[in-house]
Amino acid sequence: MALRKKLCFDVLGETIGQRFYCSKLDLKKLRPMILKRIENRAKEYPVRNMVPLAEQVLQTRTLLIQGVSTLIQVFPVHACKFCPEVFIGEEGHLIQTCCGYRRRSKNRVHEWVSGGLNDILTPVETFHLHHMFQRVIKHEQRFDFDRVPAVVELCWQAGADPNDENLYSRTQEESVGGVMGAESLSPEELRIIANGTLKAWEMLRSGVERLLLVYPAKVCKDCSEVHVGPSGHKARLCGVFKYESWRGAHFWKKATVDDLVPQKMVWRRRPQDPPVLLNEGRDFYGHAPVVVDLCSQAGAIVPNKYHCMMKSQGLSAPRV
Repeated sequence: MALRKKLCFDVLGETIGQRFYCSKLDLKKLRPMILKRIENRAKEYPVRNMVPLAEQVLQTRTLLIQGVSTLIQVFPVHACKFCPEVFIGEEGHLIQTCCGYRRRSKNRVHEWVSGGLNDILTPVETFHLHHMFQRVIKHEQRFDFDRVPAVVELCWQAGADPNDENLYSRTQEESVGGVMGAESLSPEELRIIANGTLKAWEMLRSGVERLLLVYPAKVCKDCSEVHVGPSGHKARLCGVFKYESWRGAHFWKKATVDDLVPQKMVWRRRPQDPPVLLNEGRDFYGHAPVVVDLCSQAGAIVPNKYHCMMKSQGLSAPRV
């Protein structure tokens, strides 16, 4: 009896957990069924209940661009000439975190130039699809599709009408400007604008995060390319192998809200810090998303979730 149990265990133990496939399966016969299933799935989109959220995200994005455009007229923005580093203040910091450019040496002091809107709100563009479940874009078709902001493409696929002139005009960054003569605004008016801008920032990220729960988006593992749709495109535009004469294909993974709306962390100067941040005190200084830092300097009330990284009540760096 014991020998019989042992033989059964040895036989079953080798087969459990294995899958057996039929070698006579014809994939050509399955192709029409797969395509029909994709077409039926496309009929479920856009989700009707998500359309108001998509329109709200577009309008919130407009308010965010207007608010940031107004605040940067009052508060100077510095951008590094050789890397994406940004600093908001009268003078750029002296922290040696420049990642360099090509063969430039790393960990050097930044070379600051005047920054603008695109340094605060990093533009993320993607291909504009005619409909969500269309065929995959091939490399030779890359010039047949327009490039639009990724958030705008997500909202369009979520049901926002691309032919609506009111919504469409609000999605163009070049047509959205700040308040003229922002330098003459009172501190109270700046504080109101900053609070509205920070609220729009939080609403934009929250809305995009909710849309991504329903509508798929992809991001390349090796670069920042984003594609809004169930599968990535096949355009060979990945810049990971910079030493090659041609660019490779993307390696896609699921995108998050940080891929479509990057936070862009920056060093933040506190009242207890020196006028110019030094490299020796980098362990004491705080960080914040650049939009949050810009709004806080204008008097906005910062949400509690940012207090830890900002180190508002932290110690100042010891004097050398």
